[in-house]
Amino acid sequence: MAPRTLPVIEITGTPTERGRQYGESVRPRIRAAIGYYEEAFGHSAGLTWDRVTARAARWLDPVSDYAPHLVEEMRGIADGAGVTLLDVLALNARGEVIYDRSFADMAEASPATAEASPGAADEEPAEGCTSFAAYGAASGDGHVYAGQNWDWRAGVADTVVMIRVVQPPKPTLIMQVEAGQIGRQGANSAGIALNANGLGGRFDDAIGLPQTVVRRSVLDRATITDALDVLCRTRAHIASNALLTCREGFAVDLETTPAGHGWMYPADGLLVHGNHYQAGVPAALADGYRPMSSDSLVRVPRAEEGLRALRASTGPDESRELIKQAMSDHLGLPESLCTHPDPRRPAVEHWATLVSSCVDLTTGDYHVTAGTPCDRDYQHMPWNLYDGPYGESS
Repeated sequence: MAPRTLPVIEITGTPTERGRQYGESVRPRIRAAIGYYEEAFGHSAGLTWDRVTARAARWLDPVSDYAPHLVEEMRGIADGAGVTLLDVLALNARGEVIYDRSFADMAEASPATAEASPGAADEEPAEGCTSFAAYGAASGDGHVYAGQNWDWRAGVADTVVMIRVVQPPKPTLIMQVEAGQIGRQGANSAGIALNANGLGGRFDDAIGLPQTVVRRSVLDRATITDALDVLCRTRAHIASNALLTCREGFAVDLETTPAGHGWMYPADGLLVHGNHYQAGVPAALADGYRPMSSDSLVRVPRAEEGLRALRASTGPDESRELIKQAMSDHLGLPESLCTHPDPRRPAVEHWATLVSSCVDLTTGDYHVTAGTPCDRDYQHMPWNLYDGPYGESS
């Protein structure tokens, strides 16, 4: 049997054209994603898909005001997939739905009547990703590496796609996303990588931007300072961590929340972030804060320990293998750095590492595993980050 690989698609043209190409290419996967989240929202919150999409409409105006071209891209996705714009918007705001405990109680007519919630639903664990940046003293071969284990619902594993977005004059992007989403994790032709980790929860009842919109907007920027400006100037709906790395050999991590941001820098060229606050607990949570993803307290130091082996690497091939070994750690299995479904939980609540990524920002090579890295080889993307007319000049 051939090893499982992730589908790869490329889209170009106007926002509407890009979206339509995207929707047509992954139509069955978008419908599968809708089917899974319909089951998941019903299981966890008693929400029908119709109720989810009706309430997802609250994000239409904020996204239209901030990034109208992304609404047009989502509209194109919907047309190409034969679904509605609100279906696609709901897929792009799935984290906001899941982690907003007050969502099920929000009045559809007026966001101002929403009930404030300082954290996510107790029964929902925080997104279990582990991100890293390594360069300089931490990189034996002198290259700049960025990546992560993207841990999420195992039920959407077959909806994950790799997408290349050609959108001049903006940088060209390569991202791993769930079908129908306009952004998540990836890197661009300007040599900037974004890796992200859920922190869970909200701090008040204000309606902010979905993470897919924020993250895509970060990757649409051609300089590290402009990318940082997106994170510092936008108001996201929920808390999330963003690790930015650029090919010049620089990284910075921002713990972004609706109440304020914390930040941290690499130590000797290595930075690892999980799903707990590492730069400092926000004042709004300080009195009663407990990590929402307790396994993050294991994953982060284990990744740091494993990635220190990079210091002895003599070249990119060896570096990728060392990164793969580090990210395959099983201490605390199944909720380990390399995450596997927990048989003690219902199938709809199963979590797994959907993608383990390793981007070489020095060479532009992009590698991913189609699932857990412990038992899969890296898939080399058919595109280089710096290929084409919108590479170095972006």
